Amino acid sequence: MYPQKKHPLPLPPINIFRYVLLLLLPTFCFSSPRVEAQEKFVPPPAKLITTFPFTVFTGGVILVRATMGNFPDSLNFILDTGSGGISLDSATCARLRLPAQPSDKTILGIAGVRQVKFVYNETLHLPGLNVDSLNFHVNDYDILSSVYGEKVDGIIGYSFFSRFIVRIDYDSSRVYVYTKGTFKYPKGGHLLKPVIASLPIQNAIVKDGENIDARFYFDTGAGLCMLLSSDFVNDSSVFDPKRKFYETQAEGLGGKASMKLTTLKEVRVGPYKFRKVPTYVFDDDYNVTAYPNLGGLLGNDILRRFNVTLNYDRREIYLLPNSHYRDQFDYSYTGLGIYWVAGEIRIGDVMPGSPAEKAGLKADDVVLAVNNNFSNNIQVYKNILQSIGEKVKLIIKRDGALQEHVMRVKSIL
Repeated sequence: MYPQKKHPLPLPPINIFRYVLLLLLPTFCFSSPRVEAQEKFVPPPAKLITTFPFTVFTGGVILVRATMGNFPDSLNFILDTGSGGISLDSATCARLRLPAQPSDKTILGIAGVRQVKFVYNETLHLPGLNVDSLNFHVNDYDILSSVYGEKVDGIIGYSFFSRFIVRIDYDSSRVYVYTKGTFKYPKGGHLLKPVIASLPIQNAIVKDGENIDARFYFDTGAGLCMLLSSDFVNDSSVFDPKRKFYETQAEGLGGKASMKLTTLKEVRVGPYKFRKVPTYVFDDDYNVTAYPNLGGLLGNDILRRFNVTLNYDRREIYLLPNSHYRDQFDYSYTGLGIYWVAGEIRIGDVMPGSPAEKAGLKADDVVLAVNNNFSNNIQVYKNILQSIGEKVKLIIKRDGALQEHVMRVKSIL
């Protein structure tokens, strides 16, 4: 009698899979074609070309000095990631006798749309660097000059940033310009990967109630923290309905625009969080903020808290917190707008119901002193007017007579 043949027990499905895989694996390994390492092009290391100082105005706006062509006069330019090209003030263009050619191109600003002329194929001379073959569009920057109290001759934007790697160091108040190439960022920061066409667009989270993730222009030329369009505010319901707003004005391309001022509970850029952030809201009649694609812009009163490296070629922006990272935000509110006009500091705007109106100040008053400071320096006066809770004394001239007015600076918190 022959012994019965034992049948093997069936394997669990997973073991069958492993068994088949082991049978197939040698065939796969030895019969497949050999994979060769592909060649990879590595750009040469970026090299430092030059470094030069800059001046910081109210809100962190950067002013650099340069010359043009064969003209020896030094000119003032705002370094502005919010500009899609490079531009000249119309008065500066006329003074340098540069031929401006008509064009069919228009530019958008917070207060209007303008058709612009161009000055073609000019060279910008920065300290240690000549940038040639530039086409400057021509615009009127009287309003910017009056806001900052110093002549603004132009704005440097994408036409410059797209050619180099640019590091803005607020600790040393210097700009560093490098050639394109591989670049090693310093430790301790965070790398952003914005969308960059001509203007960098960065995601950020804004919060007053719920977190709202939206896209914003990354704008070093905006002397504020956040600017939101009213369409974005209404559709996203970012603010609590009981949120208090303060009437004010802001200045930009095209002139002045009425705005409302309040605070956001939180703004987050990458891993960095800022709380109680002063925020402007405006009716974007000309769709400057490209709603619904964008909600507004991130301004330089946030961005100046980092040393910023702009690497447009790699679509990268690197943020490294600097010594200003924990600076107090400006929560002051006076309802008063002052401007530099023909060598005088004049009151241009007085908001209804504001501390300025209650103090009896009026549009077109000439400001001679603030708290007995007779420097006639608009930047100094603006700093004094940020003294929350304090009584500020203004000496003004109205209809040829001197007057003294006392105003208490309010807080928007």
